[in-house]
Amino acid sequence: MILANATVDVIDAPPAHGQGLGKFKVEVWGREPHDYVRIYEITARDDNMAAREGLDRFVEDISALIANKD
Repeated sequence: MILANATVDVIDAPPAHGQGLGKFKVEVWGREPHDYVRIYEITARDDNMAAREGLDRFVEDISALIANKD
């Protein structure tokens, strides 16, 4: 299991009426022993979806990194 936190900043806000996507900067940092940091630009409907995608990408990236070290 890889534990991590994320912060989300809005680059381009999604339309107010809920139709369309916005652009977000998602910074994800892991907790020890996976204390890496990754920053992603993600297109999503809202900041919650951007955070989820950022966390998913982080887990994939760090899992691949760990697998390559073994």
